Amino acid sequence: MAGRAPEHLLGPDDPAPFVLLNAEGSSPFLWTGDHAVNAVPAKLGGLGVAGGELSRHIGIDIGVRGMGEALATLLDAPFIHQPYSRLVIDCNRDPSVEEAIPAVADGTRVSGNEGMSAMDRQRRIVEIHTPYHAAIAALLAQRADRGQRTILLALHSFTPVLGGVRRPWDVGVLHWQGDVIFALRLLRALREETGLTVGDNAPYVMDATDHSVPRHAFARALPYAEIEVRQDLIGDAAGQAHWAELIAHAARRAALAD
Repeated sequence: MAGRAPEHLLGPDDPAPFVLLNAEGSSPFLWTGDHAVNAVPAKLGGLGVAGGELSRHIGIDIGVRGMGEALATLLDAPFIHQPYSRLVIDCNRDPSVEEAIPAVADGTRVSGNEGMSAMDRQRRIVEIHTPYHAAIAALLAQRADRGQRTILLALHSFTPVLGGVRRPWDVGVLHWQGDVIFALRLLRALREETGLTVGDNAPYVMDATDHSVPRHAFARALPYAEIEVRQDLIGDAAGQAHWAELIAHAARRAALAD
């Protein structure tokens, strides 16, 4: 007797696992958004959390989608982002680690992630995490094949207060191993903007918990930076447009320094 066909997680009305804008962009910049949107597959029924929780920092990097779309236009650059909530699966984490599909996030219980079977976990990896990263890798390969320089820039945002502690930075530039020259130039360019408080590996330190930049930039020896903007500064379209302008200006200056 034939085995039963495995069920799919994503249905016909669910978003595709990645969105790619301006794939043929001529600039050296490639922007990514691992947590840019907060969709949940219909089969997961909202993950057992209140809808408002998905709109908090635990469910989405607030402002990143609008900022990334603006940067794609300003710089004639590709922007690829992942449309599912980071509570479904965190595409900036190795999928094998528990943190990639958290049962608790900043004190919020995510009951839809509790007691998952190995098969259910694998469906999230195979249908969301894997195709998103495969799309980034394919785009990088295409650019390399046509001799197009690439600077990989990962967009994220951070909550102004975490664990009762206020975070004073407006923006942070994260870097770790590999070719850090561009990241340090970008850090300097942002610090030259009037009135900004800019973190160097703050509010987070890039390390082995990060997945996207190490996976795609380090092995290819690409210049890169991970950019974190405070969420209250980019919570609306005006803030997103303003910060896209600031970051575009700083990125151009950092790239021209080569």
